[in-house]
Formats: sequence, C-alpha cells, structure tokens
Amino acid sequence: MDKVTTTSSYNHSITLNERKSIIITGVKKIDSFDDEEFLMETNMGYVTVKGEGLEIIKLDTYQGNVSINGKINSLIYMDSLNKKEKEETVFGKLFK
Repeated sequence: MDKVTTTSSYNHSITLNERKSIIITGVKKIDSFDDEEFLMETNMGYVTVKGEGLEIIKLDTYQGNVSINGKINSLIYMDSLNKKEKEETVFGKLFK
C-alpha cells in the first residue's frame, strides 16, 4: 500500500481494548499495512502492530489518529528505522 502522511503535532498514546481494537495517536505516517502488519511512524518512533485480520476503522490524518480492529498479537517500538530494516519488515514476508 502507499504511504499515508499526517500533519500531527499532538501527543502520542496507545489504547488497546481486549486485543481486538487499538487506537494510536500521534501518528506521523503509515509506511505500510496489510491484514497482518501495520508499520507507522509516530512522535515517539516507529511502531509495528502485528496480528490477524487487521483493518483500519478510522484514520484522521489531520490529528494523527489511527483506529485498527482485528486480533492484535504484538506491538513493537523501534527508535529508528533504517532502510534495510524497513525493507525486511515490509518485503520479508513476501520473499520467505
């Protein structure tokens, strides 16, 4: 998928409800997403959300809010993301 860029200058927070829905604020851009993984840049670094049947329910590009539903299996923060790491997360699944 294409990148989605927001104009957020708000604080970053994550609200997880019963591993079924997650709301993330302070999202600067969504680098990639599919039904198993979302890779987003936030005010506090890159965040990867992994799970099953993931889908965007709400995307507010003005305030930088993203709401995702599905079964959430993991949430990983990365302080920085160089090009090699980014390619591995996005394309690693395709070429394994």
